[in-house]
Amino acid sequence: MTGPTPLLVVGDALLDHDLCGKAERLAPDAPVPVVGGVRRTTRPGGAALAAWLAAADGRDVTLVTALGRDPASERLGELLAGRVRVVGLPLRGALSSKTRVLAEGRPMLRLDDGEGRAGDATEEARRAVADAGAVLVADYGRGSADVLRAVLAEAAGRAPVVWDPHPRGGAPVPGVRMVTPSATEARAFAARFGAGAGAGEEPDDPAGLRGAARDAGVLVDAWRAASVVVTLGGRGALLSHGGTPLMVPSPLTAEGDACGAGDRFAAAAAGALADGDLTETAVRAAVHAATRFVAEGGVRSLGTGSGAVPEPAGGPTDDALRTAARVRAAGGTVVAAGGCFDLLHAGHVALLQAARRSGDCLIVCVNSDASVRRRKGRGRPLVNVADRIRVLRALECVDGVAVFEEDTPEQLLGELRPHIWAKGGDYAMAPLPEAPLVASWGGQVVLFPYLDGRSTTGIAARAALRG
Repeated sequence: MTGPTPLLVVGDALLDHDLCGKAERLAPDAPVPVVGGVRRTTRPGGAALAAWLAAADGRDVTLVTALGRDPASERLGELLAGRVRVVGLPLRGALSSKTRVLAEGRPMLRLDDGEGRAGDATEEARRAVADAGAVLVADYGRGSADVLRAVLAEAAGRAPVVWDPHPRGGAPVPGVRMVTPSATEARAFAARFGAGAGAGEEPDDPAGLRGAARDAGVLVDAWRAASVVVTLGGRGALLSHGGTPLMVPSPLTAEGDACGAGDRFAAAAAGALADGDLTETAVRAAVHAATRFVAEGGVRSLGTGSGAVPEPAGGPTDDALRTAARVRAAGGTVVAAGGCFDLLHAGHVALLQAARRSGDCLIVCVNSDASVRRRKGRGRPLVNVADRIRVLRALECVDGVAVFEEDTPEQLLGELRPHIWAKGGDYAMAPLPEAPLVASWGGQVVLFPYLDGRSTTGIAARAALRG
């Protein structure tokens, strides 16, 4: 099984800090809250965050960005070392950094430092873009994309390029596969072409969908982009190729800190396109990834001060284990379900959807090919494990997939430690050998209704008769 396709990220890196504490009183000398018990965390920001998140998906990631010799640049370099390859552009001034002050998770104030901008492009940076098979441009308006504009335009003619724009940055180069503005950004960009609806909601369009669709259509033409995807926060995203748009809703309502969700969306979309997925499939994967990112705590799960810095994934199982750990650390409920999932059918989907609704993430434990063969006999599996993983991960109700080589998943369950182990209702009269194990850490086996008459064996037999 080959890993995810490498990705090149081009854009403006930032260094982000969070000061998190509690605000329980006002200052005696001014009517302002006092934030006490402060804990400081530091993480990559801007294009560096997008690169970090793409690397967490198991990709080889190269980041082309402007860095200097100031303390913020040096600290960011330390954070990225071993995770992301950095191709530096000269930086004029100090690296930009942002500091948020939060009280019980709610942002109260932001402090911005550093106004550094990218200098001229280097030959190494131009070569990195020219050789890239897929590119994400995370433009934060500090010049990194501007100095490489000519070579980025050439790249858009031969490879998938996703452009995450910023109001202070330039327009995407013509021919990009996807541009990913937020609804507010799309409205402001469209207004530059005399087509924006102006600030605020329209009285007859309270959800903003008609306005977002109009803005996206305008921008597809104005930017000469293959598609524009307007992100709509917790509601999902609207994909437009210039005609009737496609609404891709969020799989669930995720409440939490949305900081970094746009970077998570863009990184996931670029990765999916790099892997050869269709645009619509890439948008669905990106909506799912961004929703899960917010539900699992967002950028606060990445801060170096919390001890929660994720290592790059070695495969889907590592990613699933890390997802379960983040949800558990954030106080959420981890649900797991298991099986061969050979020829995914409606019965499987109904079980997985019901299981996902019972918690905050769903990890699917899948038998390896050898394990299926031992259980089901020669001729099985009908679908190899790589394809089974890909199909399962495409389901919006699935947050991660883990593979086990043994006949039963007890060892994997011991690593996942789910709060709920979901089984189909057809197991109601059968003893479950894993039940005592799940109970040992306070977990619970839960049965969910199973659609009668659906089975992989039956589908395969009927197909053989008709063949």
